[in-house]
Amino acid sequence: MIDATTESRLSGQRRSPFFYAGMMLAAIGAIVALAATNAIGSTAATILMIAPLWLAIPMVKAANRRADAVNAACASKGEVNRRYIKRIALFTSLYLATLALATFASREYSPPLELRTFLSTLPGLAIAGMFWAIGRLIVEQTDEFIRMLTIRQSLWATGFALSAASVWGFLEQADIVIHVDAYWWAVVWFFGLGVGAVINRIQYGTWGAI
Repeated sequence: MIDATTESRLSGQRRSPFFYAGMMLAAIGAIVALAATNAIGSTAATILMIAPLWLAIPMVKAANRRADAVNAACASKGEVNRRYIKRIALFTSLYLATLALATFASREYSPPLELRTFLSTLPGLAIAGMFWAIGRLIVEQTDEFIRMLTIRQSLWATGFALSAASVWGFLEQADIVIHVDAYWWAVVWFFGLGVGAVINRIQYGTWGAI
């Protein structure tokens, strides 16, 4: 758990990872709203979605600084968090690169079906890598309290995303809302991690490791 002294020291540092996460989610939400109201097309929305995802880079750096400060007294815990942050940074970079590549290829060329299938699969595999990184964090975490908080966050995210997908699916079936591509529910899941972190903070006084 982060004590008052550590919190004070962290507050004096540069922006927290939650600041960048909030900015990223706000930007994504604005793009979704524009797409939902047909202010922009689906292709434009996909391209614009790449921009706020670059905020993941300073977010990861801020999280790394936070992990180093919080875990200064426990080398093993800090190493677990550093491995997690490196994995997330890697898969986030792969996601941005493959999404940009797939979007560019689809707009500028007419690749054959096999190549389009391959390029379209890569961003999804990068997202799957992020889920794997979170799973490894849970497995490798030696602090039982932090592991519990991480599992709670994941459960909140899962419940949040599946509930949203179910409600939206029935509304879509009734022709009340527009169709939403399936990959958006992964975005909702990651947003649910933030919901779980807030609930952890309220109930236990700390956000957790994700």
